[in-house]
Amino acid sequence: MTETTDNSSYDLEDRTFEFARSVRQFCKGLPRTIGNIEDAKQLIRASGSVGANYIEANEALSKRDFRHRIRIARKESKEAQYWLRLLDCRDDQSLLEQRSALVEEGRQLMLILGAILRNSS
Repeated sequence: MTETTDNSSYDLEDRTFEFARSVRQFCKGLPRTIGNIEDAKQLIRASGSVGANYIEANEALSKRDFRHRIRIARKESKEAQYWLRLLDCRDDQSLLEQRSALVEEGRQLMLILGAILRNSS
């Protein structure tokens, strides 16, 4: 439903995939604390769910189903931002910068998904 013919535009399926992949890479560098381990598990689930639900939305059988899946993808993006902010980066500047970039990407995905939702009415 969101397919474009402009090859220069960034494919949202690829972007959500890269978000989930980048989250996984980021989590590998975190300090191994009980809190980080548990929060990282939740973060990994939420970040992967953004793209999975976006793909499901594109395969939706009805407009209602499409909107429902986009809402879930947007919700998961918000959740990923929450888990990112909870992680303990131990004042490691590199980790703090990576986390900040991932929070921003999650925010941008949330805004894009919100715009898709508004435009699908």
